[in-house]
Amino acid sequence: MVYEVIVDISNSDTDKVFDYLAPFPIEKGSRVLVPFGRRQVEGFVVGIKEKSDCRYDLKDVIMLLDDYPVILPEMLALAEHMRLTDLRLIDCLRLFVPAKLRGGRVKALIRNYLYPDVSLTLEEALTKVKPSAKAQRAVLCELYEVKAAPEARINEKYSPSAVKALVEKGLIRRESTELNRTPEGMPAERKNVELTPDQAAAVKTVTEGAPGTYLIHGVTGSGKTEIYLNLIEKTLAEGKNAIMLVPEISLTPQMLGIFRARFGDMVSVLHSGLSDGERYDEWRRLLTGGARVALGARSAVFAPLTNVGVIIIDEEHDSSYVSENNPRYFTSEIAEFRRAYNGAKLVLGSATPSVETYYKAVKGEYTLVTLDKRINRMQLPELETVDMRDEIRAGNAGIFSARLLSGLEETLKEGNQAMLFLNRRGYASFLRCRSCGFVPKCPSCEVSLTYHKEDNTLRCHYCGARYRAIDKCPICGYEDLKEGKTGTEKVEAEIKRIFPEARVLRMDNDTTRGRDSYREILTAFGAGEADVLVGTQMIAKGHDFKNVTLVGIIDADVALYYSDYRSAERTFQLITQMAGRAGRESKPGRVVMQTYSPNHYVYKFAKRYDYRGFFEKEINTRELTKYPPYSKIVRLLVLAAEADPARDAARALLAEIVSLKAKTPGIMRVQVMPAAMKKLRDYYRYQVVAWIDSDAAKEVMPYVYAKANAANNNKITVFTEVNPQQML
Repeated sequence: MVYEVIVDISNSDTDKVFDYLAPFPIEKGSRVLVPFGRRQVEGFVVGIKEKSDCRYDLKDVIMLLDDYPVILPEMLALAEHMRLTDLRLIDCLRLFVPAKLRGGRVKALIRNYLYPDVSLTLEEALTKVKPSAKAQRAVLCELYEVKAAPEARINEKYSPSAVKALVEKGLIRRESTELNRTPEGMPAERKNVELTPDQAAAVKTVTEGAPGTYLIHGVTGSGKTEIYLNLIEKTLAEGKNAIMLVPEISLTPQMLGIFRARFGDMVSVLHSGLSDGERYDEWRRLLTGGARVALGARSAVFAPLTNVGVIIIDEEHDSSYVSENNPRYFTSEIAEFRRAYNGAKLVLGSATPSVETYYKAVKGEYTLVTLDKRINRMQLPELETVDMRDEIRAGNAGIFSARLLSGLEETLKEGNQAMLFLNRRGYASFLRCRSCGFVPKCPSCEVSLTYHKEDNTLRCHYCGARYRAIDKCPICGYEDLKEGKTGTEKVEAEIKRIFPEARVLRMDNDTTRGRDSYREILTAFGAGEADVLVGTQMIAKGHDFKNVTLVGIIDADVALYYSDYRSAERTFQLITQMAGRAGRESKPGRVVMQTYSPNHYVYKFAKRYDYRGFFEKEINTRELTKYPPYSKIVRLLVLAAEADPARDAARALLAEIVSLKAKTPGIMRVQVMPAAMKKLRDYYRYQVVAWIDSDAAKEVMPYVYAKANAANNNKITVFTEVNPQQML
């Protein structure tokens, strides 16, 4: 047989199959070591055929690297499908296996255990050892007492030579055991929950419905998680497997605890926060059938499961489901492929679905299931709007309005908890000289540096660069530097200053760098070890804390005025999601939202929790402006180390697309411009943006990909983004 191999080299020139022979049988999806030029490289077997068309003599595969195929047939088909969006096949295949598996950088964790010979009594065993061999006799005594012990501990406590001698005499035996490196979840009890009529109806709609896509649109606190658990339970009972996706790594410990309480060891977790060993073990449990439920963030959509019966995407609207790093993909599109391949059901859940998703449900492409009541019949918390312009007129120029401060005081006095949301980390978004207006910027990215008071640094939140904070202007020497917009670090500091007795936790990218930091912060707050949780959008989604009665939205306008057609949608989603954290149990909740634009339509709909009203307003605007779902926006992002080549390449690409537009009616309009962030990580950035009719996109996109591909060279890099999540 001839084996078609994709070599593990990320280069367009080698992104094709190479034929090899082998003196042993190999299955598709196997990882192999092959000769390639003058070196040996790893590769994946993607096809098997009777004979080769190659004119040169074929080389032999050197060796199989694993005991079983590491890529399932379904995933090989998925890689070919993803390749249609201008991705390299090897980059797709790499998504399916743990990165450290390649190159043999991670292996199974093997531990040796020692056992006594149970056919002998201790006294009989001791007669076979000289009285002078005290270490051997001590080992026997301990093993007969404890029945089994790790060899490493016995070696350390006594001596390896004593163990070796006893093994050779047959008085003890050594057995190797593989240990699973299991990620910890937050503790949770198994609850036998009786479904509400609305929940039961939702479960029935999905389980009795045909394979396809279902949207569960349920208000916050409507019990969507229990619906997911029931759907998975029924899927497992049918002998099928399940994939459950959550939007943030921060949700996974909480969800993992709930799922383990329900399904035990059948659950495996996959996300980027795992150690290499944990990720390898969890991935392998799924691949070998040791686990049947994959739970995790975006990357879990590639879980190596066969016979998938249901795929669930919680908070489907969340932007973290889009991979904007190479290889770029939409999680929902990958899930849809796997749904169709398996004849499964795809369940999308959200209190605030994306406009595109809800549009498909309204049009009948998806089955819509609506839950408009909380499971405990508690009312959604009242959302109070505070006009911060009035606060300034009243002489309050601080972070907190009088209403929010009084709410915090009352909440703390009653022994309840509060959550304060601000989607901006750091102490201040920038420093500015009051004399000449100078703002320190990142030399690699040309964006303002964020001030972090905690360690007195200026940091770039894009490339990660850090600089010591300045105390006077380097331009004019003025020593009075003004702090820019407030970040979560400053909110935390102010709460501690105003309420010195309050126990405060902060959750943002700066406080969650440690491996277990997500779990530790959430567990502590859930256990009542803190009174106030300050955080970015990490705290806005899915968390269920029974004692939270107050939510404060410090600056609702943060995302509202971005130059992005989704800015209103994202603001509505964040407010609604954050408001949903309050009053989830028996205690009523309250939400105080601070804004400088209280009359904006987003806030009017958010106050009423009126998603349908917001959707109607937004979809009408999209239709008039031809934004998605009425078009596909395609951004060709051009990067170069110097500004002029980037600009020239973008203009040349524009000319190519304009020429294509003349022949293709599906391209409605096209323009070129500098990217909003003109420089990022030392690369200058220009963009060509095209609006393509949704109905014509399938036909037009291959031509667009081809034009973008042709523009790539050793000085110019072009990335193609369809409906990009942000236009920075």
